[in-house]
Amino acid sequence: MLRLAAASLVGTAIEFYDFFVYGTAAALVLGPLFFPTFSPLAGTLAAFGTFGIGFIARPLGSVLFGHIGDRRGRRPVLVASLMLTGAATVAVGCVPTFGTIGMAAPVLLLVLRFLQGLGLGGEWGGAVLLTAEHAPDGRRALWSSFPQVGPSLGFLLANGVMLGLSATLSDAQFASWGWRIPFWGAGVLALAGLWLRGSLAESPLFLEIDDHARVPLAEVVRGHWRLVLLTAGALAVGYAVFYTMTTWSLAYATERLGVSRTVMLACVMATVVVQGALTPLLAVLGDRCGRRPLCLTGCAATALWMFPMVALLSTGEPPLMLLGFLGAMLALVTMFAVIAAYLPELYEPRVRCTGAAVGYNLGGVLGGALTPIVATALAEQGGRVPWGVGAYLTAVALLSLGCFALLPETRPVPVTVTEPAPAPGPI
Repeated sequence: MLRLAAASLVGTAIEFYDFFVYGTAAALVLGPLFFPTFSPLAGTLAAFGTFGIGFIARPLGSVLFGHIGDRRGRRPVLVASLMLTGAATVAVGCVPTFGTIGMAAPVLLLVLRFLQGLGLGGEWGGAVLLTAEHAPDGRRALWSSFPQVGPSLGFLLANGVMLGLSATLSDAQFASWGWRIPFWGAGVLALAGLWLRGSLAESPLFLEIDDHARVPLAEVVRGHWRLVLLTAGALAVGYAVFYTMTTWSLAYATERLGVSRTVMLACVMATVVVQGALTPLLAVLGDRCGRRPLCLTGCAATALWMFPMVALLSTGEPPLMLLGFLGAMLALVTMFAVIAAYLPELYEPRVRCTGAAVGYNLGGVLGGALTPIVATALAEQGGRVPWGVGAYLTAVALLSLGCFALLPETRPVPVTVTEPAPAPGPI
């Protein structure tokens, strides 16, 4: 289990590094480089628009790779998704800017970002299911939390590279060529991930399935559509809050508040360190107390903390901004520490790879794709304190709270081939 969990963690970290490095670049430099004819605000919105394309592609990737995972096995998904995401990320670092090739530059950026999202849409389902279906029932949340630590490590790696470049290069050097280095580094990381995943064994529970779904998506839509919508709505708040802190706040604080890029990256990175450290600890609590209580608690805490977080961010003072981020992250990780165990337990094994991945990535569309754009527009309309952003995040948190309330508890349901998934609550 330790070797399997470690390989899943490292692979997920590499995939999310690829995804996150784009978000940081979008907040810091992509607007002026690829949309120079726009105003600063419009350029930022356009850059965040290309960022959102990745989220739209993620559900499509979960359908594509979910089909492979439910028909051919979880292991092939891990290899194919890592190759696709790594290749697209390296290519982003090679795209000429608008000043060199004109409108072809943002078009290429959109296409490559779409391919990034397509690969990441398959990654989460394959990594989580391979770990969850190997794990013993009483420790499934703990072992499944290892792939959930991967996004934190990927984010820290992506922003650590950006922070190092930002601190050592001039603004002109960073805008000219420095921002490309993190994208090129994705190729080396992808090769390392493929080497690690090459020796993983297929899920024993997948091998026990005698009658594989012919068209997994059709079965999910026909028999689990309510469950997919509930899980997507439940997870929306996690994406909305995370990308508000890690993407929108970078642009807002550097452009509107005059906070240095290095300080903002350091605050965000410190917050994500806390996320990674707390995830396994709270997962242990999920094995003991259940998945649903932690999700409800974290969601309610998020709704209560959004206005204080926005107020603390608007001060422009690093210690206060960090406090606001830490409070939001504590609430967020309370939910997401157990999600990797919770979602697979909700779906029956023959369509689990498709169902869990589609629900998870639709939540990304609802909460992550539009949040930087909406938050930027709301902040522009507000005063010194962007209360509209706090209201938006609170509304998303209340939506997710209602969806979690309608989902059943699953602990300690065995992840078996023969036992049906629990039915969702009334709608």
